Amino acid sequence: MSPIETIMRTAPVIPVLVIDEVRYAAAIAEALVKGGLRVLEVTLRTADALDVIREMKQVPGAIVGAGTVLNEHALEDALEAGSEFIVSPGLTESLAKAALSAKAPYLPGIATSSDVMRGLDLGIDRFKFFPAEANGGIPALKAIAAPFGMARFCPTGGITQTSAPDWLALDPVLCCGGSWLVPKGVPDLAAIEAAARAAAMLAK
Repeated sequence: MSPIETIMRTAPVIPVLVIDEVRYAAAIAEALVKGGLRVLEVTLRTADALDVIREMKQVPGAIVGAGTVLNEHALEDALEAGSEFIVSPGLTESLAKAALSAKAPYLPGIATSSDVMRGLDLGIDRFKFFPAEANGGIPALKAIAAPFGMARFCPTGGITQTSAPDWLALDPVLCCGGSWLVPKGVPDLAAIEAAARAAAMLAK
């Protein structure tokens, strides 16, 4: 099993996190891990994202990666901050080759069959289907995945606690990304832990 597949199979849902304030980072990570979600994707959408990764890395049991990695420079920064895996919204040859060269577990975003074919040409067969709902939802992923029996997916974007079980029921889906677990604003740690516990219990 590849390192990225091991990460994808750790829990049915990977929290997709947009954290504005570093001071909340460790507590949020602790609540998610306590709820059963160990794999945490910190998106590089805020000024303090790299520091958030560093803080969350200190939480026992947390497997912390960087999302919204757009280029080689961001890849280098994310790895320097201690990211254990890398997620990008799309798939470019330059970023993919850099991630593979760095031996970083890498999950690139795809939206079309051509994206999947480009990934396969580079030796990648684990993908993020993004944005999942906006790209046609479950019917779209089923159609895209059909010709590629070797490929497996983590759909992300617009998925909720209610819709996640339908995505996880698809054979090519190993896990899904969830942004619903940690709303913006001052974190309600009890609510985050409860949401994580509910997500961790989803069958795959």
